[in-house]
Amino acid sequence: MENQVILPWEVDELTHGEFYVPDYINDIGLEVLKQYNLKVNSMQVVTTKPDKGGSIWKLETSSGPKSFKLLHRRPTRSMFSLGAQRYLVDVKKARVPGIITTKSGEDYVQAGGKLWFVAEWIEPLTPVTKDLEGAKQLCYALGEFHRLSQEYVPPAVAEVASRLYKWPKSYQKIVTKMDWFRTVAHAYSSMPASQDLLNVVDLFQEQAKRSVEALNQSQYPELVKLGNANWGLVHQDYGWSNGQMGPNGIWIIDLDGVAYDLPIRDLRKLITGTMADLYRWDVTWMREMIQAYHEANPISPELYDILMIDMSLPNEFYKNIKEVLYEPEIFLNETTSQLIRTIVDTDQSKWPALKEIQNDWRNK
Repeated sequence: MENQVILPWEVDELTHGEFYVPDYINDIGLEVLKQYNLKVNSMQVVTTKPDKGGSIWKLETSSGPKSFKLLHRRPTRSMFSLGAQRYLVDVKKARVPGIITTKSGEDYVQAGGKLWFVAEWIEPLTPVTKDLEGAKQLCYALGEFHRLSQEYVPPAVAEVASRLYKWPKSYQKIVTKMDWFRTVAHAYSSMPASQDLLNVVDLFQEQAKRSVEALNQSQYPELVKLGNANWGLVHQDYGWSNGQMGPNGIWIIDLDGVAYDLPIRDLRKLITGTMADLYRWDVTWMREMIQAYHEANPISPELYDILMIDMSLPNEFYKNIKEVLYEPEIFLNETTSQLIRTIVDTDQSKWPALKEIQNDWRNK
């Protein structure tokens, strides 16, 4: 078992059920748990990432419920996020789950080529309401998380996970991928969504090119010179499921993907995702979400400009259409045609909304 390497697995829902984990991984997990001072009464899978080789179990133990995670990332990458979790709990007293140490005082166990760890299972946790008040609560908690994560220094054994310096490259990638979308749509021209994609890809590519130009002319180079620790960590997957109301306020969970970055990237993703859910860009929501965040982690005028530029990217179009590169014969269907039309319709309200709020921070 010591030499067994955990790999992604296939799931046949007819025979395996929703949360299937291969037996050999369960066996490794049971061996890992022997390294903890825990009397485990039951062990239930609550989520899996079979395509990446990760899983989460809820443990019922004699000392209360715990979370037991098999992290799918490289061990040195996972050491970065676990170090961050330890820092946030011990040094900053943040509302993130505390890590349970092994019998030998370690934060994790390495087995099967992956890291495993046990953390507190926070109860009760309930999602905030899917309205403006709930959105503001999420934004305030996000700002608080970003502020508390500043000055984090990872363990020496961990790789440094940073997206801080990668913005120009990631912006340009979106421009380039639009060419790929166009090529695939031409190659599969008989598919239902191909013409819809061809009708709009030029529009969104031009938007992306303007965003690249705006970023190049912004204060981005000066901001990133301040360095990783100055800015702190972004969550990368923050929203109604990973920020939930619990004891004494909102708790932020699932920190496995945290990385150094400009903090407003998380805020931008939360805003653009919320606007997509509303099917329109709503100025009131945008202003109040940004203000709620600002109260917890002040946004400078220069950083606000970067937020505006990041929202100008065709984020929702790119996020939803990039799957076309993997399975075009499945993806380019009638459902995707409707999705494209919805994204285009929502995009109509984006530009007047951004124009209305772009100067809000000039005198801050």
